[in-house]
Amino acid sequence: MGSTEKDPKKSSSSDMPALKRNRVTLYHTKLALRHPATIMGIVLLAFFALMILAPVVSLLLSSVQTSYGDEFRTGGAGGSFTTYYLERVFGSGISPIMFWHPLVNTLGLGVVTITGALLIGVPVAFLLARSDLPGRKWFSTALIVPYMIPAWTFALAWRTIFKNRKVAGSVGWLESLGFTPPDWLAYGPVPIAIIFILHLVPFVILLVTNAIANIPEDLDESARIFGATPRLRALKIYLPLLRPSTISAATLIVAKVIGEFGVAYVLGTPVQFNVLSTTLYQSLNTQQSGPAAVIALVMVTIGAISLWIDFTFVRNMKRFTTVSGKGMSKKMQRLGSLKPFAFAFACLMFLVSVVVPLGVLVSSTIMRTPGDFSFDNLTAMYWLGHNLPFANFKDGVLLNSATWKAMKNTLLFVAAASIGSGVLGMMVGYVSVRSPWRWLGTTLRTITFTPYLVPGIAFASAYISMFAVPRGPLPALYGTAWILIFAMMMDEMPFASRSGVSAMMQLGKDPEEAGQVLGASWWKRMATIVLPIQRSALASAILLPFISGVQGLSLVMVLATPGTQLMTTMSMNLIDSGYDQAANAVTVVICALALVGTWAARKLFKADLSSGMGS
Repeated sequence: MGSTEKDPKKSSSSDMPALKRNRVTLYHTKLALRHPATIMGIVLLAFFALMILAPVVSLLLSSVQTSYGDEFRTGGAGGSFTTYYLERVFGSGISPIMFWHPLVNTLGLGVVTITGALLIGVPVAFLLARSDLPGRKWFSTALIVPYMIPAWTFALAWRTIFKNRKVAGSVGWLESLGFTPPDWLAYGPVPIAIIFILHLVPFVILLVTNAIANIPEDLDESARIFGATPRLRALKIYLPLLRPSTISAATLIVAKVIGEFGVAYVLGTPVQFNVLSTTLYQSLNTQQSGPAAVIALVMVTIGAISLWIDFTFVRNMKRFTTVSGKGMSKKMQRLGSLKPFAFAFACLMFLVSVVVPLGVLVSSTIMRTPGDFSFDNLTAMYWLGHNLPFANFKDGVLLNSATWKAMKNTLLFVAAASIGSGVLGMMVGYVSVRSPWRWLGTTLRTITFTPYLVPGIAFASAYISMFAVPRGPLPALYGTAWILIFAMMMDEMPFASRSGVSAMMQLGKDPEEAGQVLGASWWKRMATIVLPIQRSALASAILLPFISGVQGLSLVMVLATPGTQLMTTMSMNLIDSGYDQAANAVTVVICALALVGTWAARKLFKADLSSGMGS
């Protein structure tokens, strides 16, 4: 028998490469752990795991764990595994009302909204990008205004005009003029779909305009030389090349429709037309946390699927690339005899989507009797008066202490959340660009994008599931300002983190390395080099989330309490109480804040709304 023992010399020689690799790995690990960006990244990873991943995981567990107080229903102890909530939502006698009908309504609204927004938005985008439309530059800004104001602003304006006493108990403008709108026109899927389309047409314009502008003129010119009609050129050239951007717009619209709460709440609830967001809100209001978790997870799944489609089938469509390193002429299409009609259509869009909704809201706040346009009916009492005919809202909006408290809360909470998200976003960008561990930056970018997959009201329910009770050293946060600030901060992280990564990639390493060569410490380099250079980017990353937070409703509707009332939740509470003029006045203030903030972002920091779109 031969000996099976190994030669010690050979064994030692063969182990040397592995030992050397281990030493090199250990050396590089030590170097990485000494780098400030790595330490910062580890701290950020732990923070986002607690503030983003943990609430989502807690929401997942809530759908299959017995809630305390439901032990008798589920037959298990609190915290034990159960399928009761899944069966109740998907297969019980009330599941059609609780889930299936709202699901069908939500998906139906999504399909109608996609169709209408694309049919209107793509032609408008072409007029703005490639035609000689009069006032084209002005319309490029004016027609995206509807996306800068809350979607439920349109719902309040619609309700002011079309509501009838049969459902609302009070008259709208049309009924006061002698015409009673039918219920299907005043409430339900028809007005909700119309408002979604008006609100999201600018979204399509923002996503599609650049794609249209980047289509090479020589393709269209060649087709024109060969006698192709405008219709044929549109079908064979423009629409195929626009497929990625239109699919992207369609998938992102689905995510937005799923998460929108205010419009369906204002116009759907009076006629029992529920969507997933409103039935989730009702479940939370009635203390059904288990079924609410199941519904929220369905919303998250649909949103994730829509975004997966966007990333998988759109971002990787290399065959649709039309922009190269070569120069590209962009000849504007002459509208000819169609110019007056195109101009009239653009004016009509601005009138219907901006002038009428805002005009109706403002007008309604200065009328004693709705729909009475006589001079004697005008009043400023809903703004500056006392002893209003409202039981719980006696002073005008500008004189009411509740308004100023809600305004203070809004500005304070949203400002804190915006500053936090902007700073954290820049830190994520710094780690992604500077840390020797590339996986750390990739992981941070992935985690901070997670809130984009979760509709606002579902993310709020995740925060309730996570922070309604004490968690280790953390006390219960529900009912405090902190749960609102943290939720709003994390909700804005998808934009803030990508803004930070983009800004830090543009900075480069040279300025910081020069400071290091001169002996400046990391803190000194950050304070004197990085932050001053990135001041404008940081200001933009703070201001744009601030604008979004001021008008946000879905996220805060279930998190705000009487002690942490915000302007948006105050408006909804006034609507529930039937104080329409006061509710509309508060909404006008919110719109003014959003529009002024958007203007300031564009003027002061050259920040464009489109910079956060579709990213």
